[in-house]
Formats: sequence, C-alpha cells, structure tokens
Amino acid sequence: MGARRADPLRRAGAATFDDLLRYYPRRYLDRSTLTAIKDLQAGVAVTILGTVVARQFVSGPRGRGRLEVRVQDASGAILKAVWFRGGQWIGKLFEVGARVALHGKPEQYGRTFSLAHPDFDLLDDSTNLDTGRIVALYPGSQALEKVGLNSRTLRRLIHDLFRDHGRAIPEVLPEEIRQRHDLMDGNVALRAIHFPRDHAELGRALHRLRFEELFFLQLLLALTRGRRRAEAGPALAGRGTLTEGFLSRLPFALTGAQENAITAIEADTSTGERMNRLVQGDVGSGKTVVGVAAILMAVDAGYQGAFLAPTEILAEQHFGNLRGYLEPLGVEVRLLVGGQRKSLRETILGDIAGGRVQVAVGTHALLEEKVEFANLGMAVIDEQHRFGVMQRARMQRKGQKAHVLMMSATPIPRSLALTVYGDLDVTIINELPAGRRPVETHLYSEPRREEMYVFLKERLREGRQAYVVYPLVEESEAMDLKDAESGFATLSEQFRPYTADLVHGRMPPHEKDAVMERFKSGATDILVATTVIEVGVDVPNATVMVIEHAERFGLSQLHQLRGRVGRGADQSHCFLMPDFKRTAEARERLAAIAATTDGFEIAELDLRMRGAGDFFGTRQSGLPELRLADVVRDAELLLEAREAAFALAEADPRLEAPAHAATRAHFARTAPRSLGLARIG
Repeated sequence: MGARRADPLRRAGAATFDDLLRYYPRRYLDRSTLTAIKDLQAGVAVTILGTVVARQFVSGPRGRGRLEVRVQDASGAILKAVWFRGGQWIGKLFEVGARVALHGKPEQYGRTFSLAHPDFDLLDDSTNLDTGRIVALYPGSQALEKVGLNSRTLRRLIHDLFRDHGRAIPEVLPEEIRQRHDLMDGNVALRAIHFPRDHAELGRALHRLRFEELFFLQLLLALTRGRRRAEAGPALAGRGTLTEGFLSRLPFALTGAQENAITAIEADTSTGERMNRLVQGDVGSGKTVVGVAAILMAVDAGYQGAFLAPTEILAEQHFGNLRGYLEPLGVEVRLLVGGQRKSLRETILGDIAGGRVQVAVGTHALLEEKVEFANLGMAVIDEQHRFGVMQRARMQRKGQKAHVLMMSATPIPRSLALTVYGDLDVTIINELPAGRRPVETHLYSEPRREEMYVFLKERLREGRQAYVVYPLVEESEAMDLKDAESGFATLSEQFRPYTADLVHGRMPPHEKDAVMERFKSGATDILVATTVIEVGVDVPNATVMVIEHAERFGLSQLHQLRGRVGRGADQSHCFLMPDFKRTAEARERLAAIAATTDGFEIAELDLRMRGAGDFFGTRQSGLPELRLADVVRDAELLLEAREAAFALAEADPRLEAPAHAATRAHFARTAPRSLGLARIG
C-alpha cells in the first residue's frame, strides 16, 4: 500500500497486518437490524437504510449554518439528517442518489423525524443486504474517506489478507486456557468478526476476542505485580515514637477502616519489598490521617517523606494540617509550590537535599529535576488520578525504591479497579468519622428557586457559608447555560449585605489563593465557583452547596462537589438545580444521587451510564486500549480472564515454556511500553 493510503490508516491505528486484522467493525448491517422510517419512534436508537433525495446548506446567524440531508427508504417515507458542525465536508459525501445507512436516536418535529449528527455509513453495490449476509462496517474518518478507504475497501483489504496469509496467523492463547474456557480458535474468531456467517458465529467470535483483550490486560498486571513484589524497598519498623505520638494526639478515635489501612501499610513496609498501595475513601473519610501515619513510619526509620497534591490550594491546605500535626513532634515540614521567591525556593531545595526537611509537601513542583531528596522513603500522592503516570514515575525515582501510597477520594467501581489498579494493593476506607452527618441532597427545579434562596439566607443569617457552582466560567453563545460570572453578579446583588466572591480555573494562581483564603477565613459568605473547588477544599463552616445545571455534571463529579460541605458537625445540604428540558436521562441520574451518599454505589451507576472509556482519565493509565471488551458489560468475563492470567503468571512468570511462546511474542509486541508504565500503578 502506498503512503497516501498507509499514512491515514496508520493514524487510525492500523500500521501492521496484525493491526489491520484487529481494526474491528464498529457495527454490522443485515435485514434484521434495519428499521423502516415509517416505523420510527422518538428517542429509540435505530439503523435506517435509504437513498439521498436532497441536501442543502441552511445559513444561520454569525456565519453558523447547518447541513440538511433528506433520505428516503423503500417505504417511501423521508427522514431528515442534520449536522450543525462539520457540514461542509460531510455534505460532499452525500451526493443525491447515494445509498446510506444512518444510525442514531430520532426526534419528532410535527410529522417529520429528524436525526441530529447521526453516525453514518456510505454504502455501495457490494453491500448486498438481500442475500442474508451480515456486512461489516468499519470506523471511518475524513482522512480515510479522502483516500478511498471506506468500508468496501477495508473489507477487500482484510479479505485479501486472510486469503494470502490466513494460515500464518498465530494462536496467541495457550491451548489449556482455550479448552478450559471453551473459546473459539483465534484464527477462526478473527475471520468471523470481519466476515460472520451468522449471528451465532459472530457472538462466539466476539466472546473469544473480548476474553483475549481482557486476558492480556490482566497478564500485564499480573507480571507487573510479580516484578514489583521482587523489588526491594526501605524496611520500616512500623509505628515508632513519632507515629504513636501523632496518633495519640488526634482529637478523635480512628475508625476501624482507618486502623485497618494503617495496619496494612505497616505490614507492607516491614517486609523489605516496595509498597505500592492505593487507599480509596469517600469524601471526609479521613484518608489524610492515614497518609500522615505512613509518612511518619518512614521518618521514624530515618527516611524522608513527601506529600504530593494536585493543586496549590490543596497543597497549602495539607501543609497547614501537617505542620499543625508534626511541628509539635519536632518534625520539620516545608512547602514547595510554584511562584515562590527564588531565595526561599533555593533554601527549601537545599534543605530537602541535605535531609534537614523531613517532610516535603508540594504540587507538581516536587517533581522537577532540581528537587533532590537525601533519603526519600515514603511518597504519598493525594488525588492520584489527577497525576499522569509519568509524573508518578518521577516521584518514585526521587527515592531509591521509595514506598508509594496513593490516595483517592474518587471511589472507583470494582470492575474498573481490577483494570486500572489491578497490580496494586487496595485498601478501602468506608466509614465516616464519628460526628459527621451525611449531607442531605435536594433535587429542585426552577419554580422552587426562591424557596432554595430563602433557605440559603437563613443559613447565612446563622453565620454559615455556602458554595454556588456553575458549569461555565462566562456566558456562551453556543450553550444556553447559566455561568459563574453572571451568577456572581446576580448573587452579589440579591444577597446583600452578605458578601460573595468568584473563583474559577482561568484566574491566576495567586488570585485563586486569595479568594480561597478569604472564604476559609470567613470573610466571604458565598463562594461562586466552577469545578475548581471540586477536590480538597475544606471549610467546615460551609454547610450549603448549590449546583446549577446539575444535569451537566457526571454523577461522581456531583458527589465530589457535594463532599465540599458536611466537613463539620453541623447538618449540611446540597441543592441540585437541573434544567430537565435539556436531557431525558437527567431525572434518573439526579434522583439516584439524591437518594444515596455512598460514593461507591454512585461510581458504579456513573460507570454504567458513561462507560469505561474515559472514566477518570483511564486513557492515561498506561494500559492497553480495549477495542472490543468493556469492563462494565463484561465484568464476569473480566474475572475469568483475570483468574487465567494470574494463574499463568504464577506458573510461568517469564512465559518461557514452549507452549507459551506465541503468548509471549504477542505480549511483547503489544505491551512493552505499557509494562514500564504499569509498574508505577
């Protein structure tokens, strides 16, 4: 294939024969999957087949326009497809007379059905749906279409590949695993997914290839875990004088979950192997206490500790807390963030390198090359999903195989945890400290706004504070949504004499810090914000959270925002203010979060609704992409594949047995870069 075609195909993910075999269809067409236009129902996903009978560009204000394409099917009925973006290049594809398949959820306007931004496939004479064949349709793009790489061409390429090289395609799963799990041969499965004879064969092929993807993902984690456990780490002696002194000075008793987490860290760090543990805990569950105890175990043993936070606001908050905890014990704590005076920064760097700083708290500034530790023994990474894998690797390299404790207030469902954190040891803190009350969540619509405002004013009169969160920073012509800047102006006027302040991600760091400091000190009554306050801000006096356009946020994000209140002993309230006209699914989602404060239950629901593809940045995790498998839908298959992979890794940790040669070769071809990244967690 020449470069003109090979380059866009390579960019689409198919650079080799093996890639092309695994450039899987995105959907299939056959008579049983089609819906006649006359039988459409609003909101029900369909695939329709028809002929383009008209197309036009309709101009709009400010140069915005839309592409309208009218498609007629065999029933004689007509459907309108509309594109508000990309219409110029899409329109060139829809010539009058062209046969097309459209996929989406139609909406009804009067007697006409319309599809907005539907997925589409351009068909050709070879796409014969009258013979009962199941026809594969492949992922497309503007770049592929430009060089003629449509579904018809790709089917021919893949057919010729099987014809010329089909017998040479290796079987990558060991025979004992195929037999134990009753799996189709790999060669047959690959052929069947592109050219299925019937739905039963396609189903078996999908099952085999999904298992294969999950198996190699879990094999990566199993081999990584085995390699990590063989690495030496500082041998700590558990709770020494400083650790016990810290725990004894706490004004509250540890929960059972906190005690279990600290005990697990003691066990991990006493073996001489390097710890790589994740502590998951819901908002307000007391993870910071566990992190401080872990650091003090290292300091007790003569090592340094590092506490890494994703934002300056959170780093400064942790610094204040740690200094209050540790300075009475004689432990030197320093803060390193961006924007510090050069002389102060040089002093701090020198004290860290010289070992005079026992605990360094900071942001990404701690990861810079200039930062050198004398003897780092424990690194605690808070809100670890906010850091890329390579950043976590740099933190780890600051010490000679330092122990790593990652903490997350973002509960992650078990199915995803087995994928993203499958090579880590995981501890869950699922208890709230004594005296904390669950936040009461209220689902209000626009007619009840005044009622919510009356409630808010009553709390302000009592001396409490409130957050009001918006999805946008400023007014947008593209989206008819309330925004933080307009909201700030309105609330400042409506709630006089109470004071309001505004914070958002576009503000310079020193301005954000100043706003947050005023709010934390009580000088500001209402903080108007975007999701910049989602993580870590701890103001116990704030007891009301209002979230405008709550339908625009994911459930886990709403749960994180709600966690900014309820930090003290007073009852706190969260008001969700959605616009239900904008989404049919909003009522179900928001009713679910109003009904529970269990972060893990919410995370499971959020994962089912959003899918696993980009759940909390899993694409940055260093793990291979899943093309067919889905950790939510295929949770049971994931457990089967995990069991098989971990058993193989234990029996043959280097995959050296002759029966595993093809498995080893496939693993080496697909996972070398991921292997290095996954060692970090």
